[in-house]
Amino acid sequence: MQLFGKMSLLLLGISVSLCVSAEQTKVVEFNVKPGGVVHTFSERISEYECIFTYASQGGTNEQWLMSVGLSEDDQLFSCSVWRPQGKSYLFFTQFKAELKGAKIEYANAFSETAVTGQRDVPLKPDEFTVGESTVTQRDGKFSAQLSKLTVIGRTRHDEL
Repeated sequence: MQLFGKMSLLLLGISVSLCVSAEQTKVVEFNVKPGGVVHTFSERISEYECIFTYASQGGTNEQWLMSVGLSEDDQLFSCSVWRPQGKSYLFFTQFKAELKGAKIEYANAFSETAVTGQRDVPLKPDEFTVGESTVTQRDGKFSAQLSKLTVIGRTRHDEL
């Protein structure tokens, strides 16, 4: 599975942002902790959940944010995990974002998050892999730099 084209992404992003109500969006702050130990942070809306699992080295705790959202028609579930100050100074030995209850339609990972006057810097496509429900680093290819993950999945919500 590869990424949508820029136009598809733009249209999907617009439709997600226009169709998400405040009751169906959460933004939560959490600490990313170094030390080489595997840590997990998760957040859910309704029966949908985003799980971020990682291990990192160097530096001290960093404040990160996780945003989860569900479209008004319950068809799309989104999850973003990022460092709001921009580039992380930690070295990630592994990472995984997992969506529960949704099949991934779009995912991207970034080594730097946009700050004033700059743009997000995406990882190279061969640094991570996108599965049906997970995004994870590709061993031997991942450069250990991560500052943002964005995942959008189609829910398994069926109309009667």
